[in-house]
Parts: sequence; structure tokens; C-alpha cells
Amino acid sequence: MNSLQVLMEEHRVIERAISALAGYARAVACGADHPRQDLADLVSFLQDYADSHHHGKEEDILFRVMVEHGMPVDGGPLAVMLAEHREGRRLTSVLAELAAEESEWSSERRRRLLLAAMGYTQLLRSHIQKEDRVLYPMATQMLPESAWQQIESEFSAFQAAPPRAEQAARLERLASNLADRYGTDEEAM
Repeated sequence: MNSLQVLMEEHRVIERAISALAGYARAVACGADHPRQDLADLVSFLQDYADSHHHGKEEDILFRVMVEHGMPVDGGPLAVMLAEHREGRRLTSVLAELAAEESEWSSERRRRLLLAAMGYTQLLRSHIQKEDRVLYPMATQMLPESAWQQIESEFSAFQAAPPRAEQAARLERLASNLADRYGTDEEAM
């Protein structure tokens, strides 16, 4: 089931990026004056890769097929995953607002950055574990081979659509660069 392997590989990329986000936010909260562009780049990664690219495949393909095969969407694991995706979007919008500000980092802005970044980081770390350890194994058990063929076909089409492949590769390089700059030992968590 290659699609689940792809999603889990994307989780590893996302984990590196959120470690960079946590490192950036901690440093700024402690008084560092890191470039706002780096925060804007992290927000771009979260919006375009973690949400549109990764969560898009989950919501529009995997979750939809799971619902078609009897998994409820208004309760249980899918409801939790979707609620966490929405909360991630809310926290990302706070980070986007902070990245767009041109004024100096005030103590209040530093505090808001730290709260939003750490909230997002904790949310996504927990979310990824739930998907890797609970939801994806459930999907493996519940979906018939014909559903996996459909998922694989739709994943391939999603990933091959221009400019998605190029954008995903660019965002993965961006995440790697930011993780090299701001990542912490929490990457192993």
C-alpha cells in the first residue's frame, strides 16, 4: 500500500519542519531577532505542504474512501483527525498574521508566536502518531483491495499533477533547510 508509505514519509518531512518551527519560536521568544521571512517560509510550508498537499490527500482521497466503506465521519477517528486538521489551520493563520507583521517583535508578539508555534507543534506530533499508529493500520484492515487500487490511482494522479510535484519537492527542500537552521533535538521525538 504505497499511498500509506507516501503519507508516512511526508510525516517525517513535516516533523522536521515543526521542529524548525519550535526552534524558531523558542529563539524569538527568548529575544533572538531571526528573519521574519523564515517564519513566512515555515508558514508557507505548513499551508502548502502539510495542509494542502498532505492533508489534501488524506481528506480528499483516503478519508473519503474510508467513509465510502463504512467509517463514520461524524464520530470516531476520522472526526478527530478532521477536527485536528481544522485546529492546525487555525494555529497556522495566527502564525501567518505574525509573519506578515512588519513591526518589531514586542513581548506580546513573541508570546503569541510561542503559544501558536508550540500549540501547532504539539498538535501535529500527536496527530501524526495517531495516524501512523491507529488510523493507517485501521485503513489497512478495513479497506478491500479494490479500494486500495482506487486510492493508489487517485494518489498517483494527485501527486503527478503539475505543478504539485515540483512544488512538493521545493517545499521539502525548504523544510530541510529550515530544519538545519532551527531544528532541535526534538526531531527524534
